[in-house]
Amino acid sequence: MLGLKLPTDPRWVNIVEKNIEEILTDHAYCEQKAATNAITVIVKFPMYPDVVEAMGELVKEEMEHFQMVHRELLKRGFKLGYERKDEYIHDLLAFQKKGGSKEQQFVEKMLFGAMIEARSCERFRLLSEHINDADLRVFYRELMESEARHYTMFLNFAKKHATTIDVDQRWKEFLEYEGKLMLKYGKKETIHG
Repeated sequence: MLGLKLPTDPRWVNIVEKNIEEILTDHAYCEQKAATNAITVIVKFPMYPDVVEAMGELVKEEMEHFQMVHRELLKRGFKLGYERKDEYIHDLLAFQKKGGSKEQQFVEKMLFGAMIEARSCERFRLLSEHINDADLRVFYRELMESEARHYTMFLNFAKKHATTIDVDQRWKEFLEYEGKLMLKYGKKETIHG
């Protein structure tokens, strides 16, 4: 369904299990960044009322997820650490086309969002199926379903509002790039690393 070109090696879960505090801290900041990204979409693309409305809802949902992850940290006797640089996001940003028409910028932003949500969904699925901690299996199953909805929302908005851009072709390019990019990831206890 997600179309990802390179699946995460399931052994990534073994890396995660060695440092639950690290994965939860990284995950919390991923949720916060997703909320920030949705706010950016509102500010940059107010001409799409349906997108503005959806992003407003997304901000609330992502911050609820942030709180859920934070509570999970506290429940386990951990505390939220400092934000880490997300190299994966940095690499995806490098692929985004810069400038161009407002339509081009919008499509790039939507596909960027869809790509992040797709990979997060795939990682959450792995955690929901393979992590030894039963509570975290349930926790990540719930969040996986949410990420899948977000992925399709971003992709659908790109297709709905693009009039001169071949969104399907550009999405294929994103998927190809991300597949090659993933060759260097999957070795850290982070959501995208």
